[in-house]
Amino acid sequence: MGWSAWLREQVYPRGGFKRATRYVVHRMRRLPDQPHRVARGVFAGSLIGFLPLPGLQFLAAWGAARLARGNVLAALLATFNTNPVTTPFFAVLAMTLGHWILGIEAPLNADYIGHAFAGAGSDLWFNFTSIFGPEKARWDGLIQFWHEIYLPYFIGALGPGIVISAIAYYVTIPLVEAYQKARAATAHERGERRRKMRAKLAEAAAAISRRDEVPGDEAGDDGPGAP
Repeated sequence: MGWSAWLREQVYPRGGFKRATRYVVHRMRRLPDQPHRVARGVFAGSLIGFLPLPGLQFLAAWGAARLARGNVLAALLATFNTNPVTTPFFAVLAMTLGHWILGIEAPLNADYIGHAFAGAGSDLWFNFTSIFGPEKARWDGLIQFWHEIYLPYFIGALGPGIVISAIAYYVTIPLVEAYQKARAATAHERGERRRKMRAKLAEAAAAISRRDEVPGDEAGDDGPGAP
């Protein structure tokens, strides 16, 4: 898959978000690991997914899962709890809560957030080009973005992220246990059916073998023309 196709899949999956969600849940249930390890991985990945770590979520989820001794694949799958549909709503909630905790008064509207992102992006580009010229780096836009957008987002996302991830942890354990028990029972039934089928085939083969056996000369029958 090329970069353009990959980016398109991140914004809107080809099969829709419903199918993508079902796929993630299906893979989560089928993970060949202990339910508690899967749940710890879900907790770690879900919490990382709520935090503003663009481009680092998979790496951070891997590290968090290793620290929590959880399933790494479950952690990577759980980061998909935030996506282009859910992220804007959670971001506004997290920034609002973070502003309240830090005592920051700022209008959380599209113009304000867009201006902060534009200022941070402008500073990043200017500081990059200043490496090759006489200009000095500037940090005003980045500092404003850090104090009014990123830090409130991070602080405000911790509380709801922990609560939601803890709920996901306790929900995952019985779901994985029930799925693994049902799958084991189904596998046992299939094994019993195969065993019975093999026994029937063996009995049929033995019957055919007995029917095709020739008695030999012990019966004393040499045919109708014998003296």
